[in-house]
Amino acid sequence: MALHRWKQLLLSGMQNTFTKGWRRRRGGLSQRWKRCCHWSAGKSLDPEVRAFLEENTEVTSSGHLTPEIRLRLLTPRCRFWREKPDLWPYGDPFWAIYWPGGQALSRYILDNPRVVKGRSVLDLGSGCGATAIAAVMSGASQVLANDIDPIAGMAMILNCELNHLNPFPITIKNIINSEAGNWDLIVLGDMFYDEQLADGLHHWLRKCIRIQQTEVLIGDPGRHQFLSHSIRSHLHKVIEYSLPEYTRQENNGLTSSIVWSYQPSNSLEN
Repeated sequence: MALHRWKQLLLSGMQNTFTKGWRRRRGGLSQRWKRCCHWSAGKSLDPEVRAFLEENTEVTSSGHLTPEIRLRLLTPRCRFWREKPDLWPYGDPFWAIYWPGGQALSRYILDNPRVVKGRSVLDLGSGCGATAIAAVMSGASQVLANDIDPIAGMAMILNCELNHLNPFPITIKNIINSEAGNWDLIVLGDMFYDEQLADGLHHWLRKCIRIQQTEVLIGDPGRHQFLSHSIRSHLHKVIEYSLPEYTRQENNGLTSSIVWSYQPSNSLEN
Protein backbone atom coordinates (compact mmCIF):
# COMPACT_ATOMS: atom_id res chain seq x y z
CA MET A 1 0.00 0.00 0.00
CA ALA A 2 1.48 3.33 -1.04
CA LEU A 3 1.70 6.10 1.54
CA HIS A 4 0.75 9.35 -0.15
CA ARG A 5 3.19 12.25 -0.14
CA TRP A 6 1.06 14.47 2.11
CA LYS A 7 1.43 12.11 5.03
CA GLN A 8 5.12 11.54 4.29
CA LEU A 9 5.76 15.29 4.49
CA LEU A 10 4.49 15.64 8.02
CA LEU A 11 5.78 12.37 9.38
CA SER A 12 9.28 12.99 8.04
CA GLY A 13 9.43 16.57 9.28
CA MET A 14 9.60 18.02 5.73
CA GLN A 15 6.51 20.17 6.04
CA ASN A 16 7.74 23.61 4.92
CA THR A 17 4.98 24.11 2.36
CA PHE A 18 2.30 23.41 4.94
CA THR A 19 3.96 25.56 7.59
CA LYS A 20 3.94 28.54 5.26
CA GLY A 21 0.18 28.23 5.18
CA TRP A 22 0.03 29.61 8.71
CA ARG A 23 1.61 32.78 7.33
CA ARG A 24 -0.38 33.00 4.10
CA ARG A 25 -3.35 31.26 2.44
CA ARG A 26 -2.87 28.25 0.23
CA GLY A 27 -3.80 28.50 -3.47
CA GLY A 28 -6.24 26.57 -5.58
CA LEU A 29 -9.51 28.17 -4.43
CA SER A 30 -11.89 30.51 -6.15
CA GLN A 31 -11.60 34.14 -5.11
CA ARG A 32 -14.91 34.11 -3.25
CA TRP A 33 -13.63 31.34 -0.96
CA LYS A 34 -10.30 33.08 -0.47
CA ARG A 35 -12.13 36.16 0.76
CA CYS A 36 -14.20 34.13 3.23
CA CYS A 37 -12.74 33.96 6.72
CA HIS A 38 -15.67 32.72 8.81
CA TRP A 39 -18.52 30.27 8.56
CA SER A 40 -21.53 30.28 10.80
CA ALA A 41 -24.16 27.60 11.22
CA GLY A 42 -26.35 27.30 8.16
CA LYS A 43 -23.83 28.55 5.60
CA SER A 44 -24.19 26.56 2.39
CA LEU A 45 -21.29 24.81 0.74
CA ASP A 46 -20.17 25.25 -2.84
CA PRO A 47 -21.97 22.34 -4.61
CA GLU A 48 -18.93 21.57 -6.76
CA VAL A 49 -16.60 21.37 -3.75
CA ARG A 50 -19.12 19.29 -1.79
CA ALA A 51 -19.41 16.82 -4.67
CA PHE A 52 -15.62 16.58 -4.99
CA LEU A 53 -15.12 15.92 -1.28
CA GLU A 54 -17.89 13.35 -1.15
CA GLU A 55 -16.46 11.56 -4.19
CA ASN A 56 -12.82 11.56 -3.04
CA THR A 57 -13.09 10.76 0.67
CA GLU A 58 -14.48 7.79 2.56
CA VAL A 59 -16.84 7.94 5.53
CA THR A 60 -15.24 5.94 8.30
CA SER A 61 -15.30 5.49 12.07
CA SER A 62 -12.97 2.50 12.36
CA GLY A 63 -9.26 2.22 13.08
CA HIS A 64 -9.27 5.26 15.37
CA LEU A 65 -9.67 6.03 19.07
CA THR A 66 -13.17 7.49 18.62
CA PRO A 67 -15.54 5.06 16.88
CA GLU A 68 -18.41 7.29 18.05
CA ILE A 69 -17.37 9.92 15.51
CA ARG A 70 -17.84 9.45 11.76
CA LEU A 71 -15.49 11.37 9.50
CA ARG A 72 -14.73 11.90 5.83
CA LEU A 73 -11.06 10.97 5.42
CA LEU A 74 -8.54 9.90 2.83
CA THR A 75 -8.19 6.13 3.10
CA PRO A 76 -6.48 3.42 1.01
CA ARG A 77 -9.75 3.00 -0.89
CA CYS A 78 -9.72 6.62 -2.07
CA ARG A 79 -8.39 7.64 -5.48
CA PHE A 80 -5.97 10.22 -4.10
CA TRP A 81 -4.34 7.76 -1.72
CA ARG A 82 -2.29 6.66 -4.72
CA GLU A 83 -2.89 9.50 -7.19
CA LYS A 84 -0.24 12.14 -7.79
CA PRO A 85 -0.78 14.89 -5.17
CA ASP A 86 -0.36 17.55 -7.86
CA LEU A 87 -3.71 16.46 -9.30
CA TRP A 88 -5.53 17.43 -6.11
CA PRO A 89 -7.09 20.79 -7.07
CA TYR A 90 -6.95 22.45 -3.63
CA GLY A 91 -4.42 23.01 -0.86
CA ASP A 92 -2.75 19.94 0.65
CA PRO A 93 -5.50 17.95 2.44
CA PHE A 94 -3.90 17.53 5.85
CA TRP A 95 -7.45 17.85 7.24
CA ALA A 96 -8.31 14.51 5.61
CA ILE A 97 -6.09 12.56 8.02
CA TYR A 98 -7.15 11.88 11.59
CA TRP A 99 -3.84 12.55 13.31
CA PRO A 100 -2.92 10.79 16.59
CA GLY A 101 -2.83 13.95 18.73
CA GLY A 102 -6.34 14.88 17.66
CA GLN A 103 -7.52 11.35 18.33
CA ALA A 104 -6.19 11.48 21.89
CA LEU A 105 -7.82 14.85 22.58
CA SER A 106 -11.15 13.70 21.17
CA ARG A 107 -11.08 10.44 23.15
CA TYR A 108 -10.24 12.31 26.36
CA ILE A 109 -13.10 14.80 25.89
CA LEU A 110 -15.61 12.06 25.13
CA ASP A 111 -14.53 10.09 28.21
CA ASN A 112 -14.39 13.17 30.43
CA PRO A 113 -17.24 15.49 29.35
CA ARG A 114 -16.77 17.61 32.48
CA VAL A 115 -13.66 19.05 30.80
CA VAL A 116 -15.85 20.94 28.30
CA LYS A 117 -19.39 20.83 29.69
CA GLY A 118 -20.84 24.34 29.84
CA ARG A 119 -17.53 25.87 28.71
CA SER A 120 -16.36 27.79 25.64
CA VAL A 121 -13.85 25.84 23.55
CA LEU A 122 -11.48 26.85 20.75
CA ASP A 123 -10.22 23.96 18.60
CA LEU A 124 -7.02 25.37 17.07
CA GLY A 125 -5.82 23.77 13.83
CA SER A 126 -9.02 21.76 13.80
CA GLY A 127 -8.41 19.80 10.58
CA CYS A 128 -11.24 17.30 10.18
CA GLY A 129 -13.04 18.84 13.16
CA ALA A 130 -13.13 15.68 15.28
CA THR A 131 -12.10 17.37 18.53
CA ALA A 132 -14.61 20.19 18.02
CA ILE A 133 -17.26 17.54 17.34
CA ALA A 134 -16.27 15.70 20.53
CA ALA A 135 -16.62 18.97 22.47
CA VAL A 136 -20.13 19.55 21.10
CA MET A 137 -21.11 15.96 21.87
CA SER A 138 -19.83 16.42 25.43
CA GLY A 139 -21.86 19.53 26.19
CA ALA A 140 -19.59 22.51 25.47
CA SER A 141 -21.61 25.72 25.57
CA GLN A 142 -19.69 27.30 22.68
CA VAL A 143 -17.28 25.81 20.15
CA LEU A 144 -15.18 27.59 17.54
CA ALA A 145 -13.08 25.55 15.11
CA ASN A 146 -10.07 27.17 13.47
CA ASP A 147 -8.09 26.03 10.44
CA ILE A 148 -6.42 28.16 7.80
CA ASP A 149 -7.55 25.87 4.96
CA PRO A 150 -11.02 26.81 3.63
CA ILE A 151 -11.51 23.26 2.35
CA ALA A 152 -11.00 21.98 5.91
CA GLY A 153 -13.83 24.29 6.94
CA MET A 154 -16.09 22.74 4.32
CA ALA A 155 -15.06 19.23 5.36
CA MET A 156 -15.92 20.04 8.98
CA ILE A 157 -19.43 20.99 7.95
CA LEU A 158 -19.80 17.65 6.16
CA ASN A 159 -18.48 15.86 9.24
CA CYS A 160 -21.00 17.66 11.44
CA GLU A 161 -23.74 16.42 9.12
CA LEU A 162 -22.42 12.86 9.40
CA ASN A 163 -22.72 13.07 13.19
CA HIS A 164 -26.17 14.72 13.14
CA LEU A 165 -24.86 17.98 14.61
CA ASN A 166 -25.57 21.55 13.65
CA PRO A 167 -22.33 23.01 12.25
CA PHE A 168 -20.37 25.04 14.79
CA PRO A 169 -18.76 28.36 13.79
CA ILE A 170 -15.55 27.94 11.82
CA THR A 171 -12.87 30.57 11.23
CA ILE A 172 -10.24 30.09 8.54
CA LYS A 173 -7.96 32.99 9.37
CA ASN A 174 -4.64 32.67 11.14
CA ILE A 175 -5.43 33.61 14.74
CA ILE A 176 -2.01 32.81 16.19
CA ASN A 177 -0.49 36.03 17.55
CA SER A 178 -3.90 37.73 17.48
CA GLU A 179 -5.52 39.17 20.59
CA ALA A 180 -6.19 36.57 23.25
CA GLY A 181 -9.79 35.43 22.96
CA ASN A 182 -11.96 34.84 25.99
CA TRP A 183 -11.97 31.04 25.85
CA ASP A 184 -12.32 28.69 28.79
CA LEU A 185 -10.37 25.99 26.97
CA ILE A 186 -8.09 25.81 23.92
CA VAL A 187 -7.34 22.39 22.43
CA LEU A 188 -4.79 21.68 19.71
CA GLY A 189 -3.26 18.52 18.32
CA ASP A 190 -0.30 17.63 16.11
CA MET A 191 0.79 21.23 15.53
CA PHE A 192 4.37 21.14 16.84
CA TYR A 193 6.10 20.04 13.64
CA ASP A 194 7.98 23.26 12.81
CA GLU A 195 10.16 25.34 15.13
CA GLN A 196 8.85 28.72 13.99
CA LEU A 197 5.23 27.66 14.35
CA ALA A 198 5.97 26.03 17.70
CA ASP A 199 7.59 29.25 18.96
CA GLY A 200 4.54 31.25 17.86
CA LEU A 201 2.18 28.82 19.57
CA HIS A 202 4.25 28.87 22.76
CA HIS A 203 4.08 32.66 22.93
CA TRP A 204 0.40 33.01 21.98
CA LEU A 205 -0.88 30.25 24.25
CA ARG A 206 1.10 31.70 27.14
CA LYS A 207 -0.55 35.08 26.48
CA CYS A 208 -4.02 33.49 26.46
CA ILE A 209 -3.33 31.87 29.82
CA ARG A 210 -1.91 35.06 31.35
CA ILE A 211 -4.66 37.40 30.14
CA GLN A 212 -7.75 35.17 30.10
CA GLN A 213 -6.75 32.31 32.45
CA THR A 214 -7.49 29.95 29.58
CA GLU A 215 -6.87 26.25 30.07
CA VAL A 216 -4.83 24.60 27.30
CA LEU A 217 -4.74 20.93 26.32
CA ILE A 218 -2.32 19.63 23.69
CA GLY A 219 -2.45 16.27 21.90
CA ASP A 220 0.72 14.77 20.44
CA PRO A 221 2.09 11.24 20.01
CA GLY A 222 5.58 12.29 21.07
CA ARG A 223 7.15 13.46 17.82
CA HIS A 224 10.73 14.64 18.11
CA GLN A 225 9.90 18.23 17.12
CA PHE A 226 7.42 18.41 20.00
CA LEU A 227 9.45 16.73 22.72
CA SER A 228 12.60 18.69 21.87
CA HIS A 229 10.91 22.10 21.99
CA SER A 230 11.20 24.32 25.07
CA ILE A 231 7.44 24.09 25.64
CA ARG A 232 7.95 20.50 26.76
CA SER A 233 9.20 21.63 30.19
CA HIS A 234 5.84 23.32 30.83
CA LEU A 235 3.67 20.32 30.02
CA HIS A 236 2.04 17.87 32.40
CA LYS A 237 0.87 14.51 31.13
CA VAL A 238 -2.87 14.05 31.56
CA ILE A 239 -3.40 10.66 29.92
CA GLU A 240 -1.77 8.35 27.38
CA TYR A 241 -3.70 6.19 24.92
CA SER A 242 -2.55 3.13 23.04
CA LEU A 243 -3.22 3.70 19.34
CA PRO A 244 -5.26 1.22 17.28
CA GLU A 245 -3.28 -0.92 14.87
CA TYR A 246 -4.54 0.93 11.79
CA THR A 247 -3.39 4.28 13.16
CA ARG A 248 -0.02 2.77 14.10
CA GLN A 249 0.51 1.48 10.59
CA GLU A 250 -0.33 4.81 9.01
CA ASN A 251 1.91 6.79 11.36
CA ASN A 252 5.25 5.03 10.97
CA GLY A 253 4.70 2.77 13.94
CA LEU A 254 3.81 5.36 16.58
CA THR A 255 2.22 3.30 19.34
CA SER A 256 0.57 5.83 21.63
CA SER A 257 -0.67 9.39 21.87
CA ILE A 258 -0.72 11.70 24.87
CA VAL A 259 -2.89 14.55 26.13
CA TRP A 260 -0.82 17.23 27.84
CA SER A 261 -1.86 20.14 30.03
CA TYR A 262 0.13 23.29 29.24
CA GLN A 263 1.03 25.17 32.42
CA PRO A 264 3.77 27.76 31.82
CA SER A 265 5.68 29.02 34.81
CA ASN A 266 5.09 32.47 36.28
CA SER A 267 8.53 33.61 35.19
CA LEU A 268 7.73 32.87 31.57
CA GLU A 269 4.31 34.49 31.81
CA ASN A 270 5.94 37.70 32.91
